[in-house]
Amino acid sequence: MKICFAASSGGHFEQLMMLKPLMDQYKSFIVTEKVPYAVNTQGVKTYYVRQVNRHEHGYWFRMLRIAFKSFYIFLKERPDVIVCTGVLATIPLCLLMKAFHRKLIYIESFAKVSSPTETGKFLYKYADVFYVQWESMKKFYPDAKYVGGIY
Repeated sequence: MKICFAASSGGHFEQLMMLKPLMDQYKSFIVTEKVPYAVNTQGVKTYYVRQVNRHEHGYWFRMLRIAFKSFYIFLKERPDVIVCTGVLATIPLCLLMKAFHRKLIYIESFAKVSSPTETGKFLYKYADVFYVQWESMKKFYPDAKYVGGIY
């Protein structure tokens, strides 16, 4: 089994890297945003997509480029499962995984205690398994699994 671990930069990426023991158990690779600072992927094969903000000019063009790059990564790696902590730049890859009948596991952000993320709200309906890290988030995601924080 091959697992894709996907997250945007910053806190979402830090949460994803808490799953490093799981990465070590399976054939794995990471997809994250290219940022101007050093990112420690701890020796795991990594692909980078361009960072995107939904409020920037050219947002749709950037998302289209990310979709094409995501398709390239998907064809090259052929993952069976994607584990995603969000956000925006990861959506094309998550949707590609579902289009090709692969499993999507989404982990809502640890920082979200009383309101859902936009990406979480969108991907909730596609996720095969949806985890929340706070029990209070079950009111937004009633079918989610609560198992506590990944920290």
